[in-house]
Amino acid sequence: MQPQHKWKLKISLAVVIAAVALWTGRHPAYSVTHARPDSRPNIIFVLTDDMGFSDIGCFGGKFVPTPNIDCLAKEGRMFTQYYSAAPICSPSRAGLLTGMYPGRWNFTTFLHTKKHNRDAEQADFLDPSAPSIARFFKNAGYATGHFGKWHLGGGRDVKNAPGFEQYGYDEHASTYESPDADPLLTATNWIWSDKDSIKRWDRSKYFVDKTLDFLSRHKNKPCFVNLWPDDIHTPWVPRKDPEYTGQYPMNREEEAAFKLVLKEYDLQVGRLMDGLKKLGMEKNTIVIFTSDNGPLPSFRGSRAGGLRGTKLSLYEGGTRMPFIVSWPGHIPAGTVDGSSVISAIDIIPSLARLGNVPLPKEYAGDGMDRSAVLLGKPASRTGDLFWEYGRNNIAYSYPGGNNKSPNLAMRSGEWKLLMNNDGTDIQLYNMVKDKYETTNVADSEPAVTAKLKDKLLKWRKSLPELDQ
Repeated sequence: MQPQHKWKLKISLAVVIAAVALWTGRHPAYSVTHARPDSRPNIIFVLTDDMGFSDIGCFGGKFVPTPNIDCLAKEGRMFTQYYSAAPICSPSRAGLLTGMYPGRWNFTTFLHTKKHNRDAEQADFLDPSAPSIARFFKNAGYATGHFGKWHLGGGRDVKNAPGFEQYGYDEHASTYESPDADPLLTATNWIWSDKDSIKRWDRSKYFVDKTLDFLSRHKNKPCFVNLWPDDIHTPWVPRKDPEYTGQYPMNREEEAAFKLVLKEYDLQVGRLMDGLKKLGMEKNTIVIFTSDNGPLPSFRGSRAGGLRGTKLSLYEGGTRMPFIVSWPGHIPAGTVDGSSVISAIDIIPSLARLGNVPLPKEYAGDGMDRSAVLLGKPASRTGDLFWEYGRNNIAYSYPGGNNKSPNLAMRSGEWKLLMNNDGTDIQLYNMVKDKYETTNVADSEPAVTAKLKDKLLKWRKSLPELDQ
């Protein structure tokens, strides 16, 4: 080869190298490999509706096998002392969304008509100026979606509830109890109907499909998704199952129907996890599985693992929920934390830390950062937890008998105190020795009782009253 040809070749190679260097300097390496530019984890928060502490197999359930949810537990970590923010849907969801006690936003029972809400001394919808986990994640670069039940405003005669976008959601598909119900789910002006295009037994499947579709269309950025099905809330309306030989449609409040709905729900959790694997997202996605509150009284009390109380009660059966967290490679698989007390109000600071999402300086949530606990390091709780269920006897009714609780409660270390907001019906239980709340030791522990009673009443007085 002639020298000048060698020289020209060197010049040509130099030009190519310089061009490549310039291009890669302006375009990060992921543009070449098509890797996602933001490596922060996706987060899917699966909030079951009215699931009992022991409905599922991994938490002791014997109703039907739940292999897919059990597999999620084997791949992640179970927590046996996780508490919802309330024993009923609307305030429990407000606590999750805001990271604050729902009473701070005038939520104390379920939302219904304007008259009901007024009589219950609560708001018609969550104030859009309230903190929102979706807004925090959206502002930090996450794509945000809500697929499933809302029940934080809208439906019935409440026509002025803020839209999902005001809380920070990019996309949504929701039910009747929302500001923008999906028409495929709401053929009539009610929660569900036989005329709905998406039948009752296919709702969880529909919301899983929406979630997976959302993830597939936002592979270029991390995603935060509420997957909030309205299973396994009554009425239980299963599809006709070959294994069921009785009359169909069956009684929608009986155990046979419940079992088939739970079986289908477990199948849909499996479809969610299989879908993540097909999308190549399973290793960089945090999946949380829990419930908004406990179940209604049913089946000889068997749905709460022997815990006292049900939905509508501040005993453990109404607020202590199954809780599973999975994040392959980060959370130790197949493990159980039976000592760390975690609350729904801890979710915002905990997930913000795991997702590297900065919280506004002015945000004053009531929860704690329990991210280290979620990652496998048990730790005692340094602060107290409080609950309020209802402010009068007009707009709600308690379960009867032994499950009827006072309307205030707190957890402080090993102790749990319950009482009414007028100071009556004081009950104290040692949750380490007596998690079933069988023995009231208020009289034998007067110093503890007095201290906690004072704390609980001060907390209740700190909550705002609704302007009517």
